[in-house]
Amino acid sequence: MINPKIRKKPLLLEVITAFLFVLFLMPIFIVVINAGKDSFAITANPLSLPEDWLQIFRNIATIWTDPNLRYGSSFFASSTITILSLLFITLVAGQAAWILVRTKSKLSQIIFFMFVAAMVIPFQIVMLPLVSWFRIVHKFIGIPLLRTYAGMILSYVGFGMSLSLFMYHGFIKGIPLELEEAATIDGCKKWEIFYRIIFPLLKPITATVLVLNGIWIWNDYLLPLLILGKGNAIQTVPLAVANFAGAYVKQWDLILTAVLLAMIPVIILFLFLQRYIIKGMVAGSIK
Repeated sequence: MINPKIRKKPLLLEVITAFLFVLFLMPIFIVVINAGKDSFAITANPLSLPEDWLQIFRNIATIWTDPNLRYGSSFFASSTITILSLLFITLVAGQAAWILVRTKSKLSQIIFFMFVAAMVIPFQIVMLPLVSWFRIVHKFIGIPLLRTYAGMILSYVGFGMSLSLFMYHGFIKGIPLELEEAATIDGCKKWEIFYRIIFPLLKPITATVLVLNGIWIWNDYLLPLLILGKGNAIQTVPLAVANFAGAYVKQWDLILTAVLLAMIPVIILFLFLQRYIIKGMVAGSIK
């Protein structure tokens, strides 16, 4: 006979899980329903459903064509920075982790632990030295890094490298060395071994790295504010939404529509790669 206490535990966990699901989903629900209203309806009853759902598309058309918001150019800038940063992070971190795993020496261990140690350094400690270093590079070498795409991408690759290399390092330990030895016997070069054999096997952990870094880069506000600044020709979506909220503080319909548009790419990325996330994180942690 089943113990009643054992039977109650799954039910209690299901109730708690359902409550937390509704609680965490509530902000998204409020943004979606209020994006389909005008400002008066939002202030009158923010929890009511919109009378005309087509208002969402009218609000989208308004903010997309608003010259003050520059949402189209900001969306393009955020997409460019995010895609190129993720590309460099995955390629560089994957190759570096592979070399560090296969090179059995004290130097490789020291380099790996230096990357791991960099994970515990708060960003607030290095943000001002980063800006100063970018100015020095521009002054003595002539390469502009402030207020440019290059500075943003270089910063994100540097800050995202530690965690990504750590996760790749743990995953690659579980790949048999015999695969690479057989490829070497068949005449494969080093780059062919990585891109034709190793990198396809890294699909689960690569998906995890893409999601974690993609959400962070797309939603980041402080680093673009430091590197790009306000009023620059290059603006990311968080900066554009912040500027828009400051200029149109009473137009909550347009502000919430801009927030909704900023959420959609991250949600799509997560839904597309979610089946690899847990698999990649667990494999990278135990291998």
